Amino acid sequence: MMTITRPQVEAELLKFVGADAYIHSEATSFVFVRNFKIKLTHAYIAGEGPFRAALRFDGHGWLRMEALTHYEVDGNSRLLLAGYDDRGRMNVALHLGKEPFAE
Repeated sequence: MMTITRPQVEAELLKFVGADAYIHSEATSFVFVRNFKIKLTHAYIAGEGPFRAALRFDGHGWLRMEALTHYEVDGNSRLLLAGYDDRGRMNVALHLGKEPFAE
């Protein structure tokens, strides 16, 4: 994974706006959502690092993830965002894809 650069990740997020997408997200508090299908209407990334992302879906709700530090676009055009602490442990993850994620 690469360190987040705001313009690059913002451009990747915008590729999902207006389309059906699948979300996988999790946090260290053992809260997770997997293969939640949405129609993404807005997507933002903010901060100077670590970053926070906000996704609005179906015009009805928001998902906000904080403390994001790294990203990757994989071979299936999925956007993988993660937040790592100073010891290299992943604290949060937010993944977006056009197809469901593996169970």
